[in-house]
Amino acid sequence: MDTQKNIDALNDKELRIVLTGGHAASPGMAVSQELKHRFPNIKISWIGSKYAVPGNRATTLEYKIFPEIGVKFYPLIVGKLQTKFTLYTIPLFLNIPFSFIQALWFVIKLKPKIVVSFGGFSSFPVIFWGWILRIPIILHEQTAVAGRANLISAFLASKIALSRSESISLFPKGKSTVTGNPILSEMLSVSPKKKLGAVKTILVVGGSRGSEFINEEVSKIIPKLIKKYKVIHITGERDFRKYKDAGNEQYKVLAFVDPREMPRYYRESDLIIGRSGASTVSEILYIKRPAILIPLPRTYMDEQYKNAKYAEDFGLARILTEKEVSSGTLIYKIDELFYDWQKIVDKVLEKQSPDNLASQKIVDLIGKYI
Repeated sequence: MDTQKNIDALNDKELRIVLTGGHAASPGMAVSQELKHRFPNIKISWIGSKYAVPGNRATTLEYKIFPEIGVKFYPLIVGKLQTKFTLYTIPLFLNIPFSFIQALWFVIKLKPKIVVSFGGFSSFPVIFWGWILRIPIILHEQTAVAGRANLISAFLASKIALSRSESISLFPKGKSTVTGNPILSEMLSVSPKKKLGAVKTILVVGGSRGSEFINEEVSKIIPKLIKKYKVIHITGERDFRKYKDAGNEQYKVLAFVDPREMPRYYRESDLIIGRSGASTVSEILYIKRPAILIPLPRTYMDEQYKNAKYAEDFGLARILTEKEVSSGTLIYKIDELFYDWQKIVDKVLEKQSPDNLASQKIVDLIGKYI
């Protein structure tokens, strides 16, 4: 009853919240949708990186999408310690103090009631100043393990929301609770398929920026695939020019798809091929499409493999390493999954996704601190 009174009181005045993080557009959007539903007068800001990759002018999904949904984007100078020496190691290191100064300015300017972080190196300066200024901080860990930034930030957090129970041992137990990984409201309208489509359709995705490796390997077998299947291939903007001219009625090539438009392609698909980022896996589990997952190697704590293993254990995914894909296994695995498609779907049809109510659960946590 007291919680409802607090919500009613907050709806009568402007409530300011700062979201932050990197590679977190989908969960950030999902939580923003739920926040706007609960608190009509809320003012949400996102502090994060404008550019997806150092030295590349390609912008992040957060920069593209958040202003369109009424979330003000504040671009943060990116500073970080790289684990491998590159051309950008020294400039990124030198950016660290500027990142902290700029983050302080944003936090003072925005005066948030709470800071909610979705991980990534760009989030830590915001979290640090939130902690210094005694602003409550909620972390969300998307993966089945833990990101570096979240492990460090955990000591400063008021509460930690975890997507998977497998990662609970990596965080302070008194602060941690399992909520699932937030899914966009548009995605919740996609129903599982009970039967294969009249035209068997493969959806190829490589994450928000695309995957050069998956693009190249799929392109090698496209002439064989399109004899039996329709292929929808989201290449990412960087590689789109390489493949766009190959498109035809059976092979649709797209540079980028707004996350709010992805349900359209998921509905059409029967089989998904992609990396195993947290959001991709959550969406696959929810819509219950069989998938071939090719984890990005060399991720921290092998997070992409652990995400893929979660989907495999759920009963939907088959995992291929890059080495296995390069050896020519992919096309045989595709045929195998289509052969077993009905059996796979029948086994998982009644299973509940662990992410159904994740957005609501996270906003419930936020509500306790505002």
